[in-house]
Amino acid sequence: MSSSPQEKKLVDESVFEQASEDGSTSKLASLDPVELQILERKAVRRLDVVILPMISMFYLLSFLDRANIGNARVAGLQKNLGMTDHQYQICITVLYVPYILAELPANLLLRKIGPRYLMPSLLTAWGTMVALQGLVSSFAGLATVRAFLGLVEGPMFPGWLFSSQRLRHVLFFDFHDGVDLIVLQLSGAFSGLLAAAIVKMDGLGGRPGWAYIFIEGAFSVLMGILGFFIIPSTPQEVKFMSLEMKELLARRLARDNPTLRNNQDDFSFREVARSLKSPHVLLLFAVFYGIGTVLYGQALFLPSIVNQLGFSPNKTQLLSVGPFAGGFFVTLLGAIWSDRMESRAIPSMVISLLGVIGFSIYLTTTGKFTRYGSLFFTVPGVYAAVPPLSAWMSNNSEPHYRRATSIALGFVGTNCGGIMSTWLFPTKDAPNYRRTTIINLSFSIMILVGSGINAVLLHFKNKEKIKKRDEILAPYHLELDDDKGTNAARAWVELGDRHPDFKYTL
Repeated sequence: MSSSPQEKKLVDESVFEQASEDGSTSKLASLDPVELQILERKAVRRLDVVILPMISMFYLLSFLDRANIGNARVAGLQKNLGMTDHQYQICITVLYVPYILAELPANLLLRKIGPRYLMPSLLTAWGTMVALQGLVSSFAGLATVRAFLGLVEGPMFPGWLFSSQRLRHVLFFDFHDGVDLIVLQLSGAFSGLLAAAIVKMDGLGGRPGWAYIFIEGAFSVLMGILGFFIIPSTPQEVKFMSLEMKELLARRLARDNPTLRNNQDDFSFREVARSLKSPHVLLLFAVFYGIGTVLYGQALFLPSIVNQLGFSPNKTQLLSVGPFAGGFFVTLLGAIWSDRMESRAIPSMVISLLGVIGFSIYLTTTGKFTRYGSLFFTVPGVYAAVPPLSAWMSNNSEPHYRRATSIALGFVGTNCGGIMSTWLFPTKDAPNYRRTTIINLSFSIMILVGSGINAVLLHFKNKEKIKKRDEILAPYHLELDDDKGTNAARAWVELGDRHPDFKYTL
C-alpha cells in the first residue's frame, strides 16, 4: 500500500516535532538521512528478534495441539475409547463450530483488549484443554473437551495475523507473516516425531500412550504464562529499544497505514459490511474454503492415510514426518519468492500446481510407495500456498475494522473447509479414497484458478481507481483541507482500500 506524497511528507515532518512521554525532546531531528536509515534498520531487526520467535512458537503449538489427534488415532485413541468412525469424525468436527463462531468477534475486540493480554490468555486456556484430552475415557468426554478447545483457539490465528501485522508492518514487505505460517509445516513434522517417542510411554501411570500425546499440552500452558511478560501490544511497549527507535517505528507504521494517524477509525458495522461486499475478499473466501478442505484433510488424516497404505503404526508416525518436512522447505522458499517478487498470485498459483500433480499421482496409481511419494507434492501444494494467500487477504483491506473482518473471514472460510475435510476420509474408502482425492484435486485447481482471477480483478481495480481519482475524492474537498489534513484523513478512513492512493497487492 502506498500513501500520497503529501501524506508522507506530513508524517515525516511531524515525527521530528514529537516529544517523549517524559517530556524529553526526540533526537531524531539531529540525525542525517543516512543515520536515520541505519537506526531504522536496527529498530526493525530488534523488533523482529523480540516478536517473531514468540509468535512463531504460538503458531507451532496451536497447530500441533489441534492436529495431534491424528497421531493419537494411529496410537490407539479410537480403539481404546471404543469409538466408531462416525464418532471420531464428530470429535474432529465439533472443534470447528465454536472455533469459527469465535473468530470474527475476537478479532474485532482485539483492538480494545490488546494482544499482550488476549493471546497469552488464549494459549494458557487451550493448553489446559489439550492436556485434558489425555484424561478422557469416553467419546462424550473427548467431544466436550474439543468443543472448548475450539472456543479458546478460534481467535488465535486471525488475531495473531492481524496484531502481528500491526506490530510488524514496519518490517520488510510481509515476509514475516509468511514466516509465522511456515511454522505450521514444522508442527506436522514435529507431531509425527513426538508421537513416535511419546507412545513408548504406554502404560506409564496407568495411561495409554496416546494420552501422553495430549498431555504435552502442559508445555503450551507454560508458554502462555511466559507470553504475558514478553508480548507487546504496540511498538512503543517493546523492551530493549530506545525512544528514537520506537519513534521511527511509529513513523513507518503511520506512513504505511494512513488511517492510524487519526482518531476517526471507530468501529462500525458498515466497515464489516464493506468487507463482506468486497469482490476480492469474497473470492479469496472461496479460495480459503478450498485450502481448508485440503489442508486439514492432510493435517488430520495423513497419519491414517500412511497407516492404511500398509505401514505399521510406529513406522507410520515416522513416515508422516517426511511430507511435512519437505513442505517446510517449499513453504520457506515460496515465502521468500513472494517477498522478492512483491507478488502473491504467481507464487500461490505455482505452489497450488504441486497439489494438482500430487493428487493426480495418487488418483492414477496403486503402489503404496508411489502413493506415499505423492504426499511430498500434496502437502507442500496446499501448506506452502497459505502464507502468500493469508498475507494477500491482509494486504488488500483497509482501514482497521475492514481488515480485521477480512482476515477473520479468511480463517472462517478455511475452517468451514476444515469441517468438510473431517467427513472425507471414512475407513471403508481406504486406501484408495477415490472420491476424496477427486474432491481435493478439484479444490487444488480452484485455488490455482481463483488466485489468477483475483490478480486480474485487482489489476483492473487499481487502473480504475487511478482513472477515476478526481471523481472518487471529489466528496472530500481536499483542496479545502486545513493544516491538520482533516478531509484527507476522513477520505482514508471512509474509502479505505478504495482510496485512489491505496494500491492493491497482486
